[in-house]
Amino acid sequence: MSIRIGIIGYGYWGPNLARNFAECPQTALGAVCDLSPARLEIAARLHPGARLFSDWEEMLRDAALDAVAIATPVGTHFEIARQSLRAGKHVLVEKPLATNSAEARQLIELAAEKGLTLMVDHTFVYTGAVRKMRQLIADGDVGEIYYYDSVRVNLGLFQSDVNVLWDLAVHDLAILDYVLDERPVAVSATGRSHFENRPENIAYLTLFFPSKLIAHLHVNWLAPVKIRSALISGSKKMIVYNDIEPSEKIRVYDTGVTFKPDDDRYQLLVNYRVGDMWAPQFDRTEALQTEVRHFADCIAHSHTPITDGPCGLRVVRILEATAESIQLQGRPVDIIH
Repeated sequence: MSIRIGIIGYGYWGPNLARNFAECPQTALGAVCDLSPARLEIAARLHPGARLFSDWEEMLRDAALDAVAIATPVGTHFEIARQSLRAGKHVLVEKPLATNSAEARQLIELAAEKGLTLMVDHTFVYTGAVRKMRQLIADGDVGEIYYYDSVRVNLGLFQSDVNVLWDLAVHDLAILDYVLDERPVAVSATGRSHFENRPENIAYLTLFFPSKLIAHLHVNWLAPVKIRSALISGSKKMIVYNDIEPSEKIRVYDTGVTFKPDDDRYQLLVNYRVGDMWAPQFDRTEALQTEVRHFADCIAHSHTPITDGPCGLRVVRILEATAESIQLQGRPVDIIH
């Protein structure tokens, strides 16, 4: 029997969720909720079998719905997710999970108490490219990880309720949480808003780890071009990840340096290794398709989602620490785990 899903929020991301749930063999799109009559008209044309609601609380009273997917502004995530869990619905909530760690913990505890699936829509984790990077790192092909350096910039989409870190950096934080074994222990962040009474539209974030690993993220809503790239450097190999690249999103370079002592104990010889580059094959299934099928599988078999509540909480804790660090003009702030 299909798992019946209700979509709350049919603006920017909601239509993508609705399409994938409608096409997923394990699920059926049972309802769509949005405040805009125009958006509901579009939903009615594309999904004639779904019930339409303008009030999400009314939609939650639909006993035929097994789960909901929440694609609303960040500030509304907690209350809608909380009421959905209380109504006995499994929940998939758009990133980030909540606006603070206290809210995220409440959702995790409530889902556990109710025996329901709580999953965060960290979509990039479900891309074939990121899953391949995780495999390369886990298999030891890259060696000891030295750094993760990313740029995620574009013109817009300016938001009023969260800054650029909560909108864009959240993607790289979720990727790091997925592909690495260790967690960051401190963060230093700087950012600026160039418009009055608006959140930061540009920011730089540095994560410190227990090992020598360091991660640096640059995010910006005010760039003339769209860039989505990351470098991962290891002791054996280096990875270039370009999400905008249509074919070779991942390139692996057999490149690095080694240091050997010279006869003079105070001198070191630097050896440069420049080997082959190759673009590994990976699953090119749409990430959201993989994600909704995973959500359905977790509901059906009581599995723990890859991007579960605790994963969402870890990301929110880092974002909280970045806000404090920005106020301190970049002073490092410990991340509480």
